[in-house]
Amino acid sequence: MKAGGFQVMVRLMGLVRPLTGYMLLAIVMGLLGHLCASGITVVGGRILLAVLYPDWSSGLEFFLILVFVFALLRGILRYAEQTANHYIAFKLLALLRDRVFAALRRLSPAKLEGRDRGNLISLITSDIELLEVFYAHTISPIAIAVLFGLVVVFVCASCHVLLGLLAALAHLMVGALIPIVTSRLSGDDGLHLRRQSGELASYVLDSLRGLSEVLQYGQGAARLATIQRRTATLSACERRMKIRGGLNQAVNSTVILAFDFAMLLLASSLCDFPGALIATLTLMSSFGPALALADLGSTLQRTFAAARRVLDILDEEPVVTDIHGREAVPFHGAAAEAVSFAYSGEDILQDLSLEVPEGEIIGISGRSGSGKSTLLKLFMRFWQVQKGRILISGRSVEDINTDHLRSLESYMTQETHLFRDSIRNNLCIAKLDASQEELESACRQAAIHDFIQSLPQGYDTEVGELGDTLSGGERQRLGLARAFLHNAPFLLLDEPTSNLDSLNEALILKSLHTGRRGKTVLLVSHRQSTLGICDRSYSLEHGRMS
Repeated sequence: MKAGGFQVMVRLMGLVRPLTGYMLLAIVMGLLGHLCASGITVVGGRILLAVLYPDWSSGLEFFLILVFVFALLRGILRYAEQTANHYIAFKLLALLRDRVFAALRRLSPAKLEGRDRGNLISLITSDIELLEVFYAHTISPIAIAVLFGLVVVFVCASCHVLLGLLAALAHLMVGALIPIVTSRLSGDDGLHLRRQSGELASYVLDSLRGLSEVLQYGQGAARLATIQRRTATLSACERRMKIRGGLNQAVNSTVILAFDFAMLLLASSLCDFPGALIATLTLMSSFGPALALADLGSTLQRTFAAARRVLDILDEEPVVTDIHGREAVPFHGAAAEAVSFAYSGEDILQDLSLEVPEGEIIGISGRSGSGKSTLLKLFMRFWQVQKGRILISGRSVEDINTDHLRSLESYMTQETHLFRDSIRNNLCIAKLDASQEELESACRQAAIHDFIQSLPQGYDTEVGELGDTLSGGERQRLGLARAFLHNAPFLLLDEPTSNLDSLNEALILKSLHTGRRGKTVLLVSHRQSTLGICDRSYSLEHGRMS
């Protein structure tokens, strides 16, 4: 169920609690600043009365000095208010980024495998940054508008109670009713804008990553046309919101002028000229905080839309939760017992059983989509089985500490992800304190050491974004070296030789065979030459083992 704007606001305000002192400071500074700004106009009216009426001329010098003091304080207080607001905003944005990253780690990898990455990038960058509008330009302005409105109502009521009621009605209209109506008229445009922006970012990112294929097959014009079409849709949505914002400002200006004129007429009929002038000037100079709220009517739609997307990530429940507080277990083989698994309603594995005895190399072959990779992910507990059990040393993976389970397993995926960093740092992800000797030993096993040594900077060579300076085979061998460096007793290898030529395949298979002492290997491959080193091989078809 979609959270309403008020619910989103309450949750966002809840995050401010640790910074309540700074928020109160921002509110006090803002209130005093607006009082000074209004005071300039009101005192200016008092000076005008001193010029027009000799009886009011006493203290003219004092009021002139007071105008100067108010003007000076207004600048100082405004700076202090904005400094406090932005300090709060930047602190909370850092907190939100930290929480979102923690949530993504909690959700990974199962919930993120099918997620639109460009949309996700949009969420963790622009959506979070947009929340600065709320923390820096919404919370304290609301409090300031309410408090300042009460002061204005009190001043006008001191001249006559009806003038106070008129001032209260004016501030309710401009600061509350108009923003609420504007927000309602905006509907879900803000949410649609954020979603379309994320989808466009995803499409552009996808196009850039596949640029060579786009050019090779002459699809540049088609991709560009799609980008232009999505941009036009995005622009149309933004145009509607800006038109509505402009209409909102026009309505505000009209309403303010109407109330100023009404105050002038009513005050003139109820008070003498000095009283009418002071009351009218007080109201005329008091709409600054209320206008700030009125302008937020359409802006908050985008902000709340961004907030909903961020809060959805924070609220999303992981498919698999980490296990803690259990005893460590030594590795003595693995097994799958009558395992069934379905993804998005599609059956992947059906009543599958498999024994992986300690010290053996077990091979699995099968067509693409038969469930081979899924089985490895179930052993890693990236997913939760719907039926049956995955066992390590006779104990269900649901009863083993997650960190300990991952320390028992080295998992090499089909697609090796390399960070934009050096070869050394990319390898050390598997073991942060790895020595040079350990790095070289792992790379020799993966038949990549000689290649690394041939590079100008050796292990300190940068691999580029996503490892694009390396070939597919080189990236794959680095992934295999990571698995060897992790030095876990149970190796799960998903197509470890798919991008390798026969020579490098032979070298790696020899390393696996000669270095198998103390290791258990579950090897997935469609190559019969790779499966040749296995003690036993099975075929996985239509989710069943044979």
